Amino acid sequence: MSQRITIDPITRLEGHGKIEIFLNEEGDVANTYFQIPELRGFESFCVGRPVEEMPLLTNRICGVCPEAHHMAAAKAADAVYHVDPPRTAKLLRELLYSAFYVTDHATHFYALGGPDFVMGPDAPVAERNILGVIHKVGLEIAGKVIQARKAGHTVIEMIGGRKVHPCTSIPGGMTKGITEEQRKEIEAMGRWAVEFGQFSLKLFSDIVLGNKAYLDLILGDIYTHRTHYIGMVDEQNKVNFYSGNISVVDPEGVRLGKYAPNEYTEWIAEHVEPWTYLKFPYLKKVGWKGFTDGKESGVYCATPLSRLNASDGMATPLAQAEYERFYSTLGGKPVHQRLATHWARLIELLYAAERWVELATDPEVSSPNFHTIPTAKPTEGVGIVEAPRGTLTHHYWTDERGVLTKVNLIVGTTNNYAPISMSINKAASSLIKKGSVVTEGMLNMVEMAFRAYDPCFGCATHSLPGRMPLEVTIHAADGSPINVLKQYC
Repeated sequence: MSQRITIDPITRLEGHGKIEIFLNEEGDVANTYFQIPELRGFESFCVGRPVEEMPLLTNRICGVCPEAHHMAAAKAADAVYHVDPPRTAKLLRELLYSAFYVTDHATHFYALGGPDFVMGPDAPVAERNILGVIHKVGLEIAGKVIQARKAGHTVIEMIGGRKVHPCTSIPGGMTKGITEEQRKEIEAMGRWAVEFGQFSLKLFSDIVLGNKAYLDLILGDIYTHRTHYIGMVDEQNKVNFYSGNISVVDPEGVRLGKYAPNEYTEWIAEHVEPWTYLKFPYLKKVGWKGFTDGKESGVYCATPLSRLNASDGMATPLAQAEYERFYSTLGGKPVHQRLATHWARLIELLYAAERWVELATDPEVSSPNFHTIPTAKPTEGVGIVEAPRGTLTHHYWTDERGVLTKVNLIVGTTNNYAPISMSINKAASSLIKKGSVVTEGMLNMVEMAFRAYDPCFGCATHSLPGRMPLEVTIHAADGSPINVLKQYC
């Protein structure tokens, strides 16, 4: 008789999700389903709004990475109005974005992904969390993490107007600039952030790379998938988060090409399955071949690891040195071991901190020339940035008044839905075998398969299959269940 194992809720992610594991009569894994039971619907209810409102509306999609949606929306609105912001505006936007990256990557490493390594995959649930990490590594390190997040959010507030949900990027640039006094304060915080990035990489080296069991886990086949990779690069093909084209490489690391934001529809298509609200993007030039990896499959990955694989290096010296160490340690490019994404994330954190300092010391960053008034007739535009979780695409269509008639969003986590599903299936199939006792630690290792992607499902659900699953449990006054009503469950 077949069995069903449910992991619900999945822990340490933004949003909601569950994993269904189905075993055959022998006790081996027959199939897995990674389901997201929520629908946000921003693509629909933003229609009819003025396009200049999108940097404010779409950053409400998520409280974890509103800055990413704010920037992608602002860049798309620039394109709709055919306006090129002044250099100072671009510097300010990227400066805010770099500070955001430091805070976001720090959050994932120390609070979401880190407990699996610092505490161990089999550690008790009560200890495998941020509090357990603090207890093990010490209050001093916890203080550094808090200080890093405080510094990043201070910069976001100075430039973006608010610590959460920034509000200053508009079509043509920014609503305000920064003073020289603020610039100096931002620079000082950035230099401290560089030290924090170096400290975090040293901690990773000591705790993870210095532990043979963890290193074997990273390099093992359980969490390995040979897919295509995409990531934004500058003109020198170095990693960039705010501006550039999207590099596409195959599983052997061969670059298939690069596309500009307005060319994304030539490269990316979306597949739909009836059992989830998420779509499955794939490379149109390769085609959808199902949940398989390899050169013949159009499945691609868009993560910190993907950005490193799709680039020729980092644009700052300290991060470049770590980039070279990363590939020399793991056997060269590309790296397919998905748990190595945690290491790649810290290399990006260091790059973001170095870039923060570069931008803060640019002579034009405190210039009063931070906005160009749009004068062209609004039409259609695409804006792309690299969100921490992957390439983020905003595509807007408007009428002649600038009112939205159509919206398409491909967010970071949506890019990765197919490889996440594949990783979960492979981890479950590798760990759960006939005759094995399924433990909580074993199921946590299945969760580790998706956790490496740092998924954010609050903003990733955009497909509506047509039926809304609903389950209502009626309880008596003492809390005991009386009846369960189900619809499409």
